[in-house]
Amino acid sequence: MSKKKKLSLAAQIFIGLFLGIIAGFIFLAAGKAEWAVAYVKPFGTIFLNLIKFIVVPIVLCSIIGGVISMKDIRKVGSIGWKTVVYYLFTTAFAVIIGLIFANLFKGTFQVLQTSDLEYEVAQTTNFMDTLVNIFPSNIIQPLANASMLQVIVIALFFGFGIILAGEKGEPLAKVIVSLSDVSMIIMELILKLSPIGVFCLITPVVAENGAKILGSLAMVLLTAYISYVVHAVVVYSASVKTMAGLSPVKFFKGMAPAMAMAFSSASSVGTLPLNLECAEKLGAKRDIASFVLPLGATINMDGTAIYQGVCAVFIATCFGIDLTLTEMMTIVLTATLASIGTAGVPGSGMIMLAMVLQSVGLPVEGIALVAGVDRIFDMGRTVVNITGDSACAVVVSSLEDRKQEKKKK
Repeated sequence: MSKKKKLSLAAQIFIGLFLGIIAGFIFLAAGKAEWAVAYVKPFGTIFLNLIKFIVVPIVLCSIIGGVISMKDIRKVGSIGWKTVVYYLFTTAFAVIIGLIFANLFKGTFQVLQTSDLEYEVAQTTNFMDTLVNIFPSNIIQPLANASMLQVIVIALFFGFGIILAGEKGEPLAKVIVSLSDVSMIIMELILKLSPIGVFCLITPVVAENGAKILGSLAMVLLTAYISYVVHAVVVYSASVKTMAGLSPVKFFKGMAPAMAMAFSSASSVGTLPLNLECAEKLGAKRDIASFVLPLGATINMDGTAIYQGVCAVFIATCFGIDLTLTEMMTIVLTATLASIGTAGVPGSGMIMLAMVLQSVGLPVEGIALVAGVDRIFDMGRTVVNITGDSACAVVVSSLEDRKQEKKKK
């Protein structure tokens, strides 16, 4: 007698997501949204905490192991500049797509009440401050706070140190590889809980926000989500097909589990372990993916850039302001540079939006118009962000493979 085929993790996650949405609407219909928050959300938080707990060891050990396996510091530099250039270009495309669709649907935006609006802007961080903060003053704090850019810098220095130490560095290299393998096994155990975690994360979101989605902000949300889908389908499909020779259908099918996790958790860092697994299955090399993905989880914000463009046009419409072509180009430039300038800052989406609005003289108070449904925007933009990270890992891996093949000839 043959055994029944077990459901794949991707299928289990989508079932959890679907059931969570249904449960959320049941809580909403019963007027018991607070029950979902009080009794369901804590289990989702536990799951996210477990994911976040294993992220730092995986990133630290994977990057150190990746640098060691490259055996050449110049190769790390080659991967680094390709990654940053890819992220900057796709972010610029993302803002342009957001602005195009926002202007197409501008006539459908409901003009909301703009008097008595208040919004306190969080402290912004300029690019130079961010640059200084990339380099940690001690080794413990970045690991404790999961400051990904600083963790990457620590890992790179230790990787370089082990390479340059030669034989003396080999014992530490073996410990790092062993710790990396153990961390990956722990990650696999935690990921088995994904369907339950996804259910518990999405249920309270739907229970709390279901009514708002159907309200006056419905068209703004719809515009953002259409832009998210178009950017992912057009830009990522084109890049993985032309630069990595990978079928877009295969790419999105392989990314499905990570995308479902990103949608329910709205956390790029929380999705990182699963994203790493998906990227490797799609052909990205472990050493490259373990460098590109953590960096992307911090500085690659394509989904957030789309959100900036859509919200800027919406807020301008609410205040009766028509943006000129020059102002829209300013938004593109500001949002692209702000994606790196606000790297690793909590609530970076709102900080970026404040910077974009200020760059074209729009009232920052307008953020209050969209703040109530920011979580709904965030779910979609996180999906786009992490999908872009994996697309970059696949593309850079392919480019590095071609480079190595040319050297052999």
